[in-house]
Amino acid sequence: MQTLWFILVGGMLTAYVVMDGFDLGAGIIHLFAGRSDTDRRLIIGAIGPVWDGNEVWLIAAGGTLFFSFPLLYASSFSGFYLPLMIVLWLLMLRGIAIELRSHFPNPVWTSFWDGLFFIGSTLLTIFYGAAMANVLRGVPLDGNGYFFEALWTDFNPFSAHPGILDWYTILIGLLALTILTAHGATYIAVKVPDPLSTRSRKVALLFVILSFVLAIPGTIATWAVQPQISRNYFAHPWGFIFPLLALGALVAMGYFNLTRRDLLSFFSSCAFIIGLLSSAAFGIYPLMLPAVNTEHSLTIHNASASAYGQTVGLVWWIFGMVLAIIYFVVTYRLFWGKVSIANRARE
Repeated sequence: MQTLWFILVGGMLTAYVVMDGFDLGAGIIHLFAGRSDTDRRLIIGAIGPVWDGNEVWLIAAGGTLFFSFPLLYASSFSGFYLPLMIVLWLLMLRGIAIELRSHFPNPVWTSFWDGLFFIGSTLLTIFYGAAMANVLRGVPLDGNGYFFEALWTDFNPFSAHPGILDWYTILIGLLALTILTAHGATYIAVKVPDPLSTRSRKVALLFVILSFVLAIPGTIATWAVQPQISRNYFAHPWGFIFPLLALGALVAMGYFNLTRRDLLSFFSSCAFIIGLLSSAAFGIYPLMLPAVNTEHSLTIHNASASAYGQTVGLVWWIFGMVLAIIYFVVTYRLFWGKVSIANRARE
């Protein structure tokens, strides 16, 4: 049951990254891919019907973590209090920027909110990447399962008292930035007409190349800072299927981009993110929050709720997921297809 919940929580977080990731990527590219107010309206129109629904996956994952692994929930939400507050404000900033930019038809007004939308989206991707890097690297957990991290200390990931930011977490943050920018650009290429679609496709190709370049040192550094990963992969070689999936999807993403098959490029981007996060989850299992002192690490065993609680929770989780899937299928079906320039211009 604990392994099942490890997979389910990981799956929900992956769904969030895949679905809200293209929202974030769209926010990053809309300043330079969108060269006019009409272009930027098209980009926002492409994500407008779904962006707030996509963020529900993050809330749902947090709630699921609360009843399936309560100690992990308590430790991570208290230890990561500062970055979580930053993430919360950035999420609100993005939502406010989307809602307010069109309320007053003034170039200064719209440019101000466009800039904040770009800043919020960019910083969120970097913080998400740095947060994942903190989990992979390990945090200074004490014997009671709690920890505190300063924003930075000595920028050394091998330190006994690491900060939230060091050279490794910044590297993974930049990798997340390139991945989600490419992900968002492929989605926008699907949803908007030319010439904006062509520009988005070119942006996607650039960031696919940057993702490949950064993924090499990122992978090497991850294996260096977290020994559990190499132990898992060499003990269970079948797990290499996950990084191979990620690599194949990244290559396919570039190929479909060059051949102008935007929808297949977007699906390849989704597969790349799924393969990447699955590789990380496989690598650290059964750890859920590694500690600098490995004796204090939180695992699926010592951080989980009771078997009864997880069983009852599974029943309600299935019911909730069925409703959520129906909602998302209907929403994406209703807003399928290209965004209309005429409809956006009349707003």
